Order: sequence, then C-alpha cells, then structure tokens
Amino acid sequence: MDKYPPNSIDEISQADWEKTPESVRQLLVKLIGRIEQLEGQYEALRQENQLLKEQLKQNSKNSSKPPSQDFSKGFKAKEKKGKSKKKVGAQPGHEGHERELYGPESCQSIQEHYPDTCVACGARLRGQAQGEAYRVQIVEIPNVKPEVSEHRFHVRQCECCGAYSRAWDEGIINGSGYGERVTAHVAVLSGQYRQSHRMVQELLHELFGVKISVGSINRLRQESSDALRQGVEEAHQYVQAQENVHLDETSFAQGNGDGKNPQGRKGWLWVMVTPLVSYFAVFLGRSQAVCQQLLGEGFKGIVNSDRFSGYNALAIEGRQLCWAHLKRDFTRIAERTGVAGELGKALLEQQKLLFEHWYRVRDGTLTRNEFVSIVAPIRQRVHTLLSEGAGYAIAKDEKTPLAKTVRTCQQLLKVEPALWTFVTTVGIEPTNNAAERELRPAVLWRKNSFGSQSEAGSLFVSRMLTVVTTLRAQNRPVLDYLVEACRAARQGQPAPSLLPIDTTTP
Repeated sequence: MDKYPPNSIDEISQADWEKTPESVRQLLVKLIGRIEQLEGQYEALRQENQLLKEQLKQNSKNSSKPPSQDFSKGFKAKEKKGKSKKKVGAQPGHEGHERELYGPESCQSIQEHYPDTCVACGARLRGQAQGEAYRVQIVEIPNVKPEVSEHRFHVRQCECCGAYSRAWDEGIINGSGYGERVTAHVAVLSGQYRQSHRMVQELLHELFGVKISVGSINRLRQESSDALRQGVEEAHQYVQAQENVHLDETSFAQGNGDGKNPQGRKGWLWVMVTPLVSYFAVFLGRSQAVCQQLLGEGFKGIVNSDRFSGYNALAIEGRQLCWAHLKRDFTRIAERTGVAGELGKALLEQQKLLFEHWYRVRDGTLTRNEFVSIVAPIRQRVHTLLSEGAGYAIAKDEKTPLAKTVRTCQQLLKVEPALWTFVTTVGIEPTNNAAERELRPAVLWRKNSFGSQSEAGSLFVSRMLTVVTTLRAQNRPVLDYLVEACRAARQGQPAPSLLPIDTTTP
C-alpha cells in the first residue's frame, strides 16, 4: 500500500499519503472505490430519472400519442377560459347553411297552401299567388319489409321406370340464400360502420326485418370481400403509377385462426393515399421489403412519410419527410434542459417561420420563386442547428436526453434533402397528414375489434377501407358500388372500377 493510489481524493497529496498509517490507507482506498461505485450508480439513476420524466411529459404535441391521451394521469389539463361574451350560435358574418331540399321527383305528394285573409286588414284574398312559394319538406322513412322469393322444387315419378326425380338448381339451392343488396348491407355495416357480427344481425332485423344468423353474416362478408378483389387490385396499380403518394402504417393484430400466423407475428395496416384513390393492405411485418412491395419496382414518384427506417431504401430525392412529425421532434427537444432545450427552441422558431411563408404560397399571396428564395436562409439555419446538435460529445451507449437529441440530429442530417422537396416541387405537401387522416378509421376499427382473427379477416378490412376511402374521395355512394360488385361477381362479370371516371374512359 506504499504506492500512491490512483483516483484518490484531490486534497490528499503525495507527501500526506506517505505519512498516512497503513490501516488508514486501506480504509481510504476502500472508501474511494465505494464512492466511485456510488457515483456510477447515481449517474445511471440520474439518466434513468431524466428519461422517465421525459416519458411523463409525452403528449400529442411532442410524440405520436393521440390527443385523447393528453389528459390522462400525469398530464395537466388546459386552464379553463373565461366565459365568452359572444352569443351562442353563428357569429356575424358567418355564411349560413340551409337544409338541402329534395327535388320534385323525390316527393310522393305536394300540397299547395294559399293565404285566405290579409295579415294587414283581414280582407279575404283572391287571385293568383305572387312570387315563389316558401317550401317546407317533411321527410319520413317508410316501413321496410324484405322481398322474399320462394323457390319450390317438386318431385315427379317416371311413368316408364317408376323412379322419382326432383327439380334442381345448384345456384339457388346451394347459394347464400340472400340477394346482392343484403350482402352489400352486411359489408357496409361491418366495414364502413365497423359493427360486430352480432350488431349487424340485430340491425338487419330491426331496420329491414331480415332474419340472418351470425354464421351467414360471416359468409356474406367473405363473399363481398371476394367481389372487391379485382377492383382493389386495380386501385393498387393506379396508386403505384402516381407521381406523389402518401405512405403510413399502424399496428393491426392478425390472429392465427386459419393457421397462417403460427408464430404470432405482429400485423401492420399500411395505407397509400392519393387525392382520388387510396389503397390499404395488412402485412405481417413492417420493413423495407413491405414498403417496396407496396410501391412496386417501377415506382418513380415522390413519397410523403415519417422517418421510419422502412422508407430508407427509397431514393432521397424521391422522399418528403413530414414536418408535422418534425415539429413534434423539435418540441420534445425544446422541453429538455440545457443546450438541448435551447437547440429545440431554435429549431421550432425556424419551423414556425417556414410555415408562415408556406401558408402564403397556398393562399396565393407568395409566388413559388419568392418562396424558394425566402426558404434558403431558413434551410441553412436548420442545417447549422442540426450540425451543432449532432456534434455534442456523448458516450456510445449513453441514454440521456442530450444523447437522444444528438442521435435525432444525426439521423436528420442523413436524410436532410428530404426535408425540403416540397419547396421546389409543385404539388408536394410538407406533411403526411393525408395518410394519417385516412388511417384514423382504421385505428377505430382496431380498437373496436382488436384486429382480425385470420388472413381473410385482414383482407376484408383492407379491401373495405380501400373502397370506402376511395369512393368518399370521389363522392360516390358506397352501398351502390357494393351492390354492383356483388352482382357482377355472381354473374361472372368484371368488377366495377374504383378509378376516377376520366381514367377509365377511352
């Protein structure tokens, strides 16, 4: 113990150490080692505490959590505002919306009402009515009864041999027993309105007087799904040929009811969105291979997406990162302490300035060329800030908020050109909100049903979402399309197209 110990207390000099008794030296070495051990434990706990505090602060503005979770335990609700002095209802200057009236062809009866006496003097009124009548329509739903067609297959005996023969029609006898409209209603209630089998059964009986078993509902769902296959595949090919596609994904469990997911792999529901046609698909994976399969080998357009690594296989010039996601990343950094917080606040300032000018481009008060010139210094400032954040010194396995900030900046620098594609390319949005909006019904479906139990169930979900989302974008009725698709499938005809009319006409 004569050797001067390394990492000793600073106040102990070499001379004092040599004068220290051996027993005290041993105790000091043990104490110094213990202090070092405790300091290491303290640093690990401090880092863990910082990470836990950051997780508690997560909300819809700094993470991917939905707004519905903002006021759960651990979050403070917004302060209530004082009572507004404005009157309830529409405010001055608000453009009113009157009830839309049906056309005369929809009216089963029209009753004319004429005034008999003058409201001013009480004299009896005669003659023709002046001007246009004030129209009031009363809408009623008639009692609906199912149309039942009964087929009776009789038996006759042969006079020659005495054998009995019964009339037979394979399609009628072994068919579903329900018409195209019943099948379409099952698909609409199950898909568009996300009702359970039992609820669909009750609704059909309550609204239309149709008696049907839960098993038959499942068979009709499968029939409608098969009828949609061709139209959905055509929609997928259409989306793959577009110049700009919004891509996103969300988890969607798929069980092993059919034996096709024995490993219990996690399912993911993907969506590809264009202005008039969208395509959904469920895969047992979330990878670059799935992304490539969705887009196809010949895809040459630009993809709007978040920073998920599955999109990293795409060419950087063919990507636009979502600034809504970036804003949440910057907000999370800004809420940290020290240099990370200052860096995040500076990035948020540039993001705010960028979108102030972008909104002017959208409303036509700023030209594209002017926008490009204005964004140039903003882009340079963002690059400088990201480079500064990426340059902070951290340990390889460090998990502090600062370390997370550094890695975020490093990752953004790798895909930096994809932040600015929308600046120079007309028609590209700076966010991926279009895909996120279309995924919301799918998320609600997942919460209600907890996913699907088989591959067939996942196909029904993805095909119905494709049909409903696409037809809504084109202002086309979903029920009418489903009736046509089921009728075409039963007659062996091509499925009706989901594509916009101008793309299907010669």
